[in-house]
Amino acid sequence: MKEIRNLINITDLTLEEIDGLIDVANDIVENHEAYEDICAHKKLATLFFEPSTRTRLSFEAAMLELGGSVLGFSEASSSSAAKGESVSDTIQTVGCYADIIAMRHPKEGAPIVGARRTTVPIINGGDGGHFHPTQTLTDLLTIKRKKGRLDNMTVGLCGDLKFGRTVHSLIEAMLRYENVKFVLISPQELQVPDYIKERLNEEGADWKEVETLEEAMSELDILYMTRIQRERFFNEEDYIRLKDSFILDLKKLETAKEDLVIMHPLPRVNEISTEVDDDPRACYFFQALCGKHIRMALILFLLGIKREA
Repeated sequence: MKEIRNLINITDLTLEEIDGLIDVANDIVENHEAYEDICAHKKLATLFFEPSTRTRLSFEAAMLELGGSVLGFSEASSSSAAKGESVSDTIQTVGCYADIIAMRHPKEGAPIVGARRTTVPIINGGDGGHFHPTQTLTDLLTIKRKKGRLDNMTVGLCGDLKFGRTVHSLIEAMLRYENVKFVLISPQELQVPDYIKERLNEEGADWKEVETLEEAMSELDILYMTRIQRERFFNEEDYIRLKDSFILDLKKLETAKEDLVIMHPLPRVNEISTEVDDDPRACYFFQALCGKHIRMALILFLLGIKREA
């Protein structure tokens, strides 16, 4: 019986496999017609137990552009989870109907539970504040396309670094590449957890923490913005005092490099001013497009399908 490959955490993939997925994603763009029917008669089930726009729709668009079909649900209330069905039972049932599953769940570890009982590949589309590996693949593809490399750069991560699963996963992934310096930009209340700092130290990474965008802007090659979340603060006064320090506008970009890449996993609220959208360095909507291409490559990889030369 063929071994089933799942993607629960970005560390489930080797560096060579990540680079291979990026290569396939780029080939998809260059030779799109060759992939149009490559997943004919294959079905993707999207099991989204909490709301999503980009992740769910990009998975569905990815499978449709590969010539496959899609089934599933977009909220728990429209599934048997509303009747009390377990994740394990849902996964085993859906495995009877689909060839591959993309799943998002509000509880950390839910995809791990599902993977223990699955008969088809499972992709974690986000589990609480835990992992979001396909967003990390999206981020890596965006950086590679814009910079031509994934090493020898300074990456600034700004906003909620304590609870942001996308930030934690991106740090973990980029620790594998040489000479990547990390600048962690956040209020003290929302600094990265200690275990992330321990990982940075274990790998001998060059990193520092600052509390304003202005302190770091001039040295950054990548600026990865996230939302400062009002609900994470113990009192309103601290939030009001700090929030404007982490809103990116054109004034804060005055000292930035001309080839800075500005990224955001989206959705945004007000942490990037809309005036930045027309700046050529703004790449967050391009990033969303990259998400479709890398998920196309991932579906093919987990299904063991390759384009004929």
